[in-house]
Amino acid sequence: MSPLAHRRFLKMNGLGNEIVVLDLRGGDVRVQPDEARAIAADPASRFDQMMVLHDPVTPGTDAYVRIYNTDGSEAGACGNGTRCVAWAMLDDPVMARPAEADRLTLETRAGLLDVTRVSHLDFTVDMGAPRLAWDEIPLAEPFPDTRRIELQIGPIDDPVLHSPGAVSMGNPHAVFFVDRDPDAYDLARIGPLLESHPIFPDRANISLAQVIDRSHIRLRVWERGAGLTRACGTAACAALVAASRLRLTGREATVTLPGGDLRIAWGADDHVRMTGPTELEHEGTFAPSLFAAAPVEGATTAPAGAA
Repeated sequence: MSPLAHRRFLKMNGLGNEIVVLDLRGGDVRVQPDEARAIAADPASRFDQMMVLHDPVTPGTDAYVRIYNTDGSEAGACGNGTRCVAWAMLDDPVMARPAEADRLTLETRAGLLDVTRVSHLDFTVDMGAPRLAWDEIPLAEPFPDTRRIELQIGPIDDPVLHSPGAVSMGNPHAVFFVDRDPDAYDLARIGPLLESHPIFPDRANISLAQVIDRSHIRLRVWERGAGLTRACGTAACAALVAASRLRLTGREATVTLPGGDLRIAWGADDHVRMTGPTELEHEGTFAPSLFAAAPVEGATTAPAGAA
């Protein structure tokens, strides 16, 4: 039987970005890709990202968070999910543990994320500094200027999309600026083609960004490993950074996604901060039958200290 059977979870969302929060602190269980895919396939626990809490690794942090996409792959960062984790760790009667004021420091594969509560359901996440060098994003070949890279889709003399900005916010993003509503493009068809383009060795999140004015961006996102989503926090951060580098906006903007608005600020300290809401939908437990098809070896435990 999978060690995840009968485990309690929270189903949450950040602007409609579907999030599952699972607390595995106090043990050495680690979610396997088959288990993540099984959880995502169940309507009761459907997620765009699953945020799995583990015991802290770095002294002074509150938890280590592993982030799983729908396809079972792992992501380095998820801004909307991080806000949901903060709410769970501060307010959920089972997951909450004493914390200093309304601040948390969480660690992910991409680094440390400081989270601050600004109201009962709203949080600001310090997503850190964007990575802009071609080999940090990463791209498969050198580009001295990642504000616009050579990539297009459609006829060479009349491309549908072209010259995206490339940014990493803990995971790679390509931001295509468009002059009409992003909904006018068939992102469900275009997204998978660009996500797996050879220029992105780790695949990429694909965004269509329409600059409304210097403080407002409309955004639609195809998420790596998850597909179309109503909101993506790291994509909103990447869009603001890419727009600001091209002087299309200032260093602060409201980013409007299908699920709602995020406030993004790229500070003088080079850190990008994202402010937005959370919502608890329901709690549940994983039925043992959910993992019946998962290989027995898929339910192994992680080596001590592995995170």
